[in-house]
Order: sequence, then structure tokens, then C-alpha cells
Amino acid sequence: MSRLEPLPPETTPELKPHFDFFLSTLGFTPNSVLTMQRKPKLVQAFAQLNAAVMDPAGEVELGFRRLIGHVASKAAGCLYCQAHTLLGASNFGVSPEKLAAVWTYASSPLYSERERVALDFALAAAAQPNAVTDEQFAQLRQHWSDGEIVELLGVVAMFGFLNRWNDSMATPLEAVPDAVARQSAGSHGWDAGKHLR
Repeated sequence: MSRLEPLPPETTPELKPHFDFFLSTLGFTPNSVLTMQRKPKLVQAFAQLNAAVMDPAGEVELGFRRLIGHVASKAAGCLYCQAHTLLGASNFGVSPEKLAAVWTYASSPLYSERERVALDFALAAAAQPNAVTDEQFAQLRQHWSDGEIVELLGVVAMFGFLNRWNDSMATPLEAVPDAVARQSAGSHGWDAGKHLR
């Protein structure tokens, strides 16, 4: 059960442009943002950060950025964000087969060496304490440019905020991301846990 209930979007009319941003990428305004609206400046800052981290003009493919967020959220244990990132990856062209294999990316033939190195980096960067080593970073630089690395870490860092927010609030998971997670991760025992409505 949610610790603070999401408020209806019309509670804060001045946030409509920010809510509309999420409508364009997810198809709905996330409950996390609807809870955040109690402090409108927080929603504004988060929407700006999200727009920068997920900028369509970036170098890293948008679907893969969502997979980076998924693996980082898995490391943090946030089921709400795991479901949202699977939905986001799906919305940005990642195949259902690749989504289903993300939990076994290290051995899946659907993932390239370049992708595996980045996903390993996301796991290490999201770990507490941080587990990124000099050797791992050097390997990352063999496959990704400096600009791409900044984009990858930007995703991990943003989801660090979201993972803590949603797990602490027990944010209720919306039906659409829950359905995508059940389809993609059901064979791995997917359960939304405390995020179930």
C-alpha cells in the first residue's frame, strides 16, 4: 500500500506541461510524479532532468537507455522502476525477446559485447557501495565514447533518485507497466511486491 497516495493531475494545474511530457513517453503520468506534485518545484526539476537524461538527440539509443535504467533499478531492488523501464524500452523499440532476456543479458546472444559491458557498468555503478573499478571503466571506454559514457551514467544516477523515491513511498504500480513486466519477466517470478495496488 502506498505510503503517500498519488494526487490527481488536476491538483496542480501549472504542472500540466510536465505531466504531458510523461504522457508522450509512457502514455500516462506516473504515480511517482503525481506523488511528487506536493512540491511542484521537485516535479519541475525532475522533469527537466528526465528530459536531459532521455534526450532523443543523445548518442545512446533511447531503448537501450531504458535497459540501463532497468539493470540499475534491479541492482537497487526497485520493482516499480524495473517495470517502468521495461515499458519504456518496449515503447522505444526493444523487442519482447530482448526484454525477456535482460535478466540474463550476460549470456544471452541477443546482447552484444558492447551492450554487456554497459549493463555490467550500470550494475556496478548502482551497487552500494559503488563497485565500478578502474579496469571496468577502461573496458567501458573500449566500447563507448566519453559522451556516451556520460549518458549511460546519467541514466544510472537518475534512477538512483527514482529507486529511492519509489521504494520509500511504496509508489503504486500502474497497470500498463505491470502488464509489460509480467509478460517480460513473468518466467523469472515477477511480482510487484509492495507496489501492488
